[in-house]
Amino acid sequence: MSEQYDAIVVGGGHNGLTCAAYLAKAGLKTVVLERRPVIGGAAVSEEVVPGFKFSVFSYLMSLLHLKVIADLDLRRFGFEVLPASDMFGPQPDGDAIIFSDDMAKTQRSFARFSKKDAEIYPEFDRYITEAANVVRKMLLETPVDPTRTDLASLKDMAGFLWRYRKIGNQMYRLVDLLTMSADAFLSRWFESSPIKAVLAYYASIGTFAGPQTPGSAYVIMHHIMGEHAGAGGWGFIRGGMGTISKAIAQAGEGFGVKIHTDAEAAQIDVAGGRAVGVTTADGRVFRAPIVVSNASCKVTFLKLVEEAALPTDFVTEIRNYRTFSTAFKINIACERLPQYKAFDPEKAGFAYPTYSHIGPTIEYLEKAYEDAKHGWYSADPFITPVTPSYVDNTISPPGKHVVHLFGGHAPYELTGSTWEKEREGFIKNVLKKVDEYAPGFSDGIIDMQVLTPPDIERIIGSPHGHIFHGELSPEQLFFKRPAAHFSDYRSPIRGLYQCGSSAHPGGGVGAVPGHNAAREILRDRKRRRV
Repeated sequence: MSEQYDAIVVGGGHNGLTCAAYLAKAGLKTVVLERRPVIGGAAVSEEVVPGFKFSVFSYLMSLLHLKVIADLDLRRFGFEVLPASDMFGPQPDGDAIIFSDDMAKTQRSFARFSKKDAEIYPEFDRYITEAANVVRKMLLETPVDPTRTDLASLKDMAGFLWRYRKIGNQMYRLVDLLTMSADAFLSRWFESSPIKAVLAYYASIGTFAGPQTPGSAYVIMHHIMGEHAGAGGWGFIRGGMGTISKAIAQAGEGFGVKIHTDAEAAQIDVAGGRAVGVTTADGRVFRAPIVVSNASCKVTFLKLVEEAALPTDFVTEIRNYRTFSTAFKINIACERLPQYKAFDPEKAGFAYPTYSHIGPTIEYLEKAYEDAKHGWYSADPFITPVTPSYVDNTISPPGKHVVHLFGGHAPYELTGSTWEKEREGFIKNVLKKVDEYAPGFSDGIIDMQVLTPPDIERIIGSPHGHIFHGELSPEQLFFKRPAAHFSDYRSPIRGLYQCGSSAHPGGGVGAVPGHNAAREILRDRKRRRV
């Protein structure tokens, strides 16, 4: 016996929940099917160690779109941003660099490494901000298909060109960002390697790239758009990142969304070239004329849909979509926070560095990538230690702390060995690096959860454990994400839509793919195309 709905959303990650909430708000009877016992996908809070609540995967609020926050009234459901400190970057010689929203503070810090770089930084900030503002506007766009010649598509293209007719020189800046390496782009402005590393660091976060990889300059902007230009404010979320997912879910349930956990989709059912429903692994059948997948495009089209139902060239593009990941995450329950030997609260201007980057120079970052390129984890990994329990007393027992270490590179596959054999050596290597900058930290560890790319894939289903559902590279952005002709959240199967991070604009806890997909579904419904 089947259950009948207007729309079925496969996957209860934050994008799937967002899409479902908007559809239900518009009056559609909507159900979400989540494989795991907990909703949220990569935006979850779980008590992995008794008494300690980890933001298991994503760890900072930076990109959640203001429109989604307002439309779904998320603050009413417990969404609260807690401040993170300025970025603190310890150096091997005991010095440190500060990167702040406060221009003067950043310049003072930069000046200790290069007066020239400090002087030019405001001009660079204006330059990158102007380019980021263009991309920020494009977040809510549905990518156009420049090859389509039907009247509706031509109208959409004309509208897009008209909206961006005044971007002028920003177009050339975007071309530079999309084609140049982070190092080459930053070297146009700065001479100091530590200063360039402050910005180039972002180019490797979650991506299999180094600062000298062509196209890596764009990833700088992808991160800075949130962290240092504020979407809904950036920082830690009270209760961990799962609070975001729970707030979206509660908003959706208020509109009538029904959520099933422990409901793994085994197959998206297709009949006569259109989606008709979903069958779960335990044999339940859900029927609806609209099916929306929050899963990666590779899971959606290579596992959940029969290949015979899809065009051959489309399947080839999806197979070639790049997802190989080298990102790792270590979640730590500990007695005390890292005490950085380079940190001086008077010089820094804040009491404690809750947000740090260990990746002091361009050469350091590139070497970390080189190790991974040859199939091994980085001898000297770049690491982002964050300490949410410093500002959030709801996630650890009194006097104890939660520390998250996100970093790279740790390839999904190791050359000549396996993660099972190398796991302990990898953990020791990462902690040794943290101890170099914060002596004695590892001595206070109570317990921890270690996530290599295969672990991330196993738990949340993202192929190769990629945190963005695929590389943020030029050939996988905008009207090419995830495949030519199907970047508009639709698919070759009528009634089957995409709302996950492998759709425009990509990964991060931003909820934009979910928002945009819902808009296109409702648009098609109004036009009677579903």
